[in-house]
Amino acid sequence: MLNDVTFGQFYPTQSFVHRLDPRIKLLALIAFIVLLFVANNFYSLLAVALVIFVAIAAARVPFGRVLRSVKGILVILIFTAVLNLFFHGGEHVICEWWIIKITREGIIFTVFFILRLFFLVMASSVLTLTTTPVSLTDGIESLLKPLKYIKFPVHELALIMSIALRFIPTLIDETNRIISAQKARGADFESGNIFKRIKAIVPILIPLLISAFRRADELGDAMDARCYSSSKNRTKYKKLKFGWRDLVAFLTFAALIAGVVLLNIYCADIFPQFYEYIKLS
Repeated sequence: MLNDVTFGQFYPTQSFVHRLDPRIKLLALIAFIVLLFVANNFYSLLAVALVIFVAIAAARVPFGRVLRSVKGILVILIFTAVLNLFFHGGEHVICEWWIIKITREGIIFTVFFILRLFFLVMASSVLTLTTTPVSLTDGIESLLKPLKYIKFPVHELALIMSIALRFIPTLIDETNRIISAQKARGADFESGNIFKRIKAIVPILIPLLISAFRRADELGDAMDARCYSSSKNRTKYKKLKFGWRDLVAFLTFAALIAGVVLLNIYCADIFPQFYEYIKLS
């Protein structure tokens, strides 16, 4: 049931993206998200899309595995897309009925919205598929290190995020086991109306919450038994170092930022009428 959830699951293989410094991958993801919303025409959005496909190919991760990550937000994606399509304002009305109005600007806005969320989820999935939770924790802690001077608990925040990512696959497996056990006892999760299906989820949620609290308690005891402390004198077995791959990735994203900005500027000058149709307010 939840096998399609890939967020938080590491895909072990040897690739260019896997060997990148986690700090570079985090900064690249932030830059990618910014570029997604900076891109205001189809040409710049196509350039951003090309980068994510190249990153997937360089990561040597099966494309279907990355694509399955979108299934987790498919319902939200469709719901918000329908709302934007029917209720987004615009001058060029194509169809109108009661309070529902479909405009040319609404269609273009909906297409942009779907593509942006689609590429955003895919990029986030590539990050977690190519970075272990420990490396991700080290990268976040290193990037937020300047906040330590204002007494911000950087290490604790990075640790919380790492544990959350680490337990996503564990809780998914636990949920699948609970569902299988309930089905063996005659539970039905697929028939009936929506209210019956929601009611059928209760026998899954209660054991899952109990299991999650039990695992959290065991993890806390294990950390106490090993005398875990977030003191300033903590050392690391592996230290993060920048290499030539990180330089290549940095220059690539710098070129991408420049390319998207240029496409936003020159596409407006070369195709003024078409640009008026596709630009977003």
